[in-house]
Amino acid sequence: MPLPLPRRPDVVDVRICVASLLSGLALWALGLHMQQDRPLGHGWALLPLFVMAGLELTRRTAPRFALVTGTFALIADQFTTGNLATVVMFTDLVYAAVVYGTPAAARRIPVTTGLITVAVTVGLLAWFREPEAILVGAVTALVSLTPATTGVLVRNHREAADTARLRAEQTALLAEVDRAQAVTAERARMARELHDMVANHLSAIAIHSTAALSLDDPGTTRQALTVIRENSVEGLAEMRRLIGILRDSSGDLEPAAAPTLDGLGSLVENARTNGLDVRLDDTRAADDDPLPAPVGLAAYRIVQESLTNALKHATPGRVTVTLTRRPTALCISVTSPYGDSRGPRAPGSGAGLVGMEERAALLGGTFESGPEPHPARPGAKVWRVEARLPVDPKDQGAPE
Repeated sequence: MPLPLPRRPDVVDVRICVASLLSGLALWALGLHMQQDRPLGHGWALLPLFVMAGLELTRRTAPRFALVTGTFALIADQFTTGNLATVVMFTDLVYAAVVYGTPAAARRIPVTTGLITVAVTVGLLAWFREPEAILVGAVTALVSLTPATTGVLVRNHREAADTARLRAEQTALLAEVDRAQAVTAERARMARELHDMVANHLSAIAIHSTAALSLDDPGTTRQALTVIRENSVEGLAEMRRLIGILRDSSGDLEPAAAPTLDGLGSLVENARTNGLDVRLDDTRAADDDPLPAPVGLAAYRIVQESLTNALKHATPGRVTVTLTRRPTALCISVTSPYGDSRGPRAPGSGAGLVGMEERAALLGGTFESGPEPHPARPGAKVWRVEARLPVDPKDQGAPE
């Protein structure tokens, strides 16, 4: 397995290396040094200078290695006449080790440099017993503790900025998710309303137009055309109202009042006009508490869609709509004859059943539909729709 190639030095690090090296060479050429009477001559000061300049190239890619090696180079520089550029580059290596190093190194380096500063100051005071030892301790703090502390401040600032940016990105992402969910929920609501308002009229039009085309009877044709005209006019009016609401960006148009269970009588009469034999069995008492508006709307739409499905798919026979008020829920039951129909039928997509189930689920209720044996006619079947809608607001929105 080939070894990974070392990272290339950053452009800024290269510039720091070149500038520091040139500054150090200029100071050396001018004979400006920091110390006198050292074991090694003036020329030896170039060795720590070049080593420190080379370490500047690794201040980001290998900050720990640069700091450890730079420490030994700084100690070696103390045996020469010294160079100010070498000391300045070491302070930069301390700073870089805190900023670009690991979190553990960023915690340990300031503590270590602080302990070294205290130890040098106290040790020199105890050794020389001269006030000048405090100045040496101050220089030690300036070279080691100050850049380490500065690095901590810069690193904390960068981490806080990164955290704030990440939080902003997460907030934007959550806002986008919420927006997408709101759009999806609104589209689903519009689809349910559009289907419930128009499907009944279109189904009646489709069935009666098929009957008018199939039967060569002027009376039947005239009756079918009358029903077709009534349903087309009502459906067109509802479509225009809905389109107007969708196109109105100012919010001046208000939607029509939501239907309630008080309009079930008109709904049943309209179904009878369209050819259904419907019986409404509403067992609710007059002194019952009023239903919440969402429950009344959902119940009305479920009955409406059930009658529409009966008009499209049921065989000849009676359709029964039963409403029962329980202490904690409103129960809805719609039964219609089920079997092969010889008369005209309208195609279905299944969207109506999905819409009814969604309405019940949004209120924390239950919904079931399907064929079952006829209670009074052996061998026959009925299609039953059962919905249970909680009437307590605390139970709505959480499925049981």
